Amino acid sequence: MALLRSYVSGGWHTAPDQGVPLRDAVTGEEVARISSTGVDMAAALDYGRRVGGPALRELTFHQRAALLKALASELREHRDELYELSAKTGATLGDSKFDVDGGIGVLFSYASKGKRELPNDTVYVDGGVEPLGRGGTFVGQHIATPLRGVAVQINAFNFPVWGPLEKFAPAFLAGVPSLVKPASQTAYLTARLVELIIESRILPEGALQFVCGSAGDLLDHVTGQDLVSFTGSASTAQKLRAHRNVVRHSVRFNAEADSLNCSILGPDATPGTAEFDLFVKQLVTEMTVKAGQKCTAIRRAFVPAALLDDVAGAASARLAKVTVGNPAAEGVRMGALASLEQREEVRRSLKALLSAGKVVFGDPEQVEVVGADAERGAFISPVLLTGDPERAEPHEVEAFGPVATLLPYTSTTQVVEYAARGQGSLAGSVVTGDAEFAREVVLGAAPWHGRLLVLDADDAKESTGHGSPLPQLVHGGPGRAGGGEEIGGIRGVLHHMQRTAVQASPKVLSAVTGRWVPGTPRAEGVHPFRKSLAELKIGDSVVAGPRVVTQSDVDHFAEFTGDTFYAHTDPAAAAANPLFGGIVAHGYLVVSFAAGLFVSPEPGPVLANYGLENLRFLTPVKPGDELTVTLTAKQITPRNDQDYGEVRWDADVTNGAGDSVAKYDVLTLVAKENA
Repeated sequence: MALLRSYVSGGWHTAPDQGVPLRDAVTGEEVARISSTGVDMAAALDYGRRVGGPALRELTFHQRAALLKALASELREHRDELYELSAKTGATLGDSKFDVDGGIGVLFSYASKGKRELPNDTVYVDGGVEPLGRGGTFVGQHIATPLRGVAVQINAFNFPVWGPLEKFAPAFLAGVPSLVKPASQTAYLTARLVELIIESRILPEGALQFVCGSAGDLLDHVTGQDLVSFTGSASTAQKLRAHRNVVRHSVRFNAEADSLNCSILGPDATPGTAEFDLFVKQLVTEMTVKAGQKCTAIRRAFVPAALLDDVAGAASARLAKVTVGNPAAEGVRMGALASLEQREEVRRSLKALLSAGKVVFGDPEQVEVVGADAERGAFISPVLLTGDPERAEPHEVEAFGPVATLLPYTSTTQVVEYAARGQGSLAGSVVTGDAEFAREVVLGAAPWHGRLLVLDADDAKESTGHGSPLPQLVHGGPGRAGGGEEIGGIRGVLHHMQRTAVQASPKVLSAVTGRWVPGTPRAEGVHPFRKSLAELKIGDSVVAGPRVVTQSDVDHFAEFTGDTFYAHTDPAAAAANPLFGGIVAHGYLVVSFAAGLFVSPEPGPVLANYGLENLRFLTPVKPGDELTVTLTAKQITPRNDQDYGEVRWDADVTNGAGDSVAKYDVLTLVAKENA
């Protein structure tokens, strides 16, 4: 059998020994062998820092996002191959799609978010400018820059494609190279994934490395610029977090660990309601997808005491329709666990759970299997229990397989307390049509959960379900669940970057951030709307005006728009208003006049105005006031795949006394070159 290879320091490494056999979860046959003997872990980390890091940091966020999109498209062409290999892990085709398509979807999602939410630059500006002195010459700004190390990513066996990709995507987008270390049981699937990535030649060299086998002394060589992200058992997470080198260098450590996730059925969801059916369907789905080997699967199902028998009966009826067996066999809905060792671990956990409950469906010791040998393959029956929520076992023992326990409750306060006894969970759900019950449970249970789904008849059609992490949202949880956050949109990207407070003059801060900061000198001359993106510079500005606002302007605007609010039309009422003391111009009239002042009307490189942001009206404008507007190029963002880019302009409208009456950002699309 083939010995799986590692990819480190720019090349493939094959261990000199025979390695340890990895077996097909369905047939028990040997699939491959695994060993990391001979991998120089220190050299791999050094290579990532020296080669991968600089190559990534040369790219802007948008360029990295484009590479993620290209990689996702490439992997999508190889899905069938990955599905076929995934079947050897015990996964059905549906399970495989959940893993493979889910991982590819993460790449697409981060590619999209990177383009939409991050600048086409190498620096991320975090928050607004902070004035630090009265005169405006000393200001502060938070920026985020990529750490100069390697993101060490240690993954679990249950999602050999999604797991690595959900860690890799935000690290790559941040500009930090990754070193992936998969769990051994299913490493042959991750190994093929990495081969496809390396063979594509899409990523810069050093951006991705792969250690197949034991991590060895890997953590002995991490520094304060490296990161460690781990998915697995809480005991292993605790051991790694306490590693002397991790502690010594305060290495950023993210863990996704054990999680006794719960789902709560609301008292309103009685048999015959949509929510009752949704709860039962979701429970059975979470028990059987990936044979229950999901860190987000439902382990504790809390139901009103009066509905316990109804739920047990309905769930058992659904479970009876689940065919267990070879994923290749027709009609099979649940495959095998990842290994025989994993099956024995589930059985051991079940013995502890049965000390506080009883089986209402399934037999942990035997199962009817279609298309395979029940003993050679790692098959087990779905097992539904009822338990005593006052006992410790349901809240402390996780059977990492197709196992869930029904637990009764009698009040909202009680079920919130029961949910908290899980000591920290990745995901929870509330199935109810009662919004007030949902609010009380969500706010009560939120401190113990990383994510909460409220499922009802309104959102059921679009809901991705209890157990599906989404790249836009944080994936992690407090306490037992590891105390970390994985993915989570731009939050996941920023986890791989250092936030630094920069204190400087406006001119220096503008140079550092690539964004014009008030107080920085402006450049006047050629109207900036006559400049293409290639010609335009940060700080290019135009001052236009003044224009006098007349009473007839205010009257006409009120009549023309229908905005006859009393402050613009009723002198007596306006005079009584403590904020105005008389008739004032409409705020949108002020903005409209400002646009008329600064616009350059002839055709040119400015293609479109697509919005305003951060608009604030600061000083009332009264008939007779003069308006002047200063428009300054604040941020320039070329679009890599278009012949135009985005320009953010700082607009400051002032009155005759020099007071700002309105401030806002104008957003335009500008051609890269003049026609």
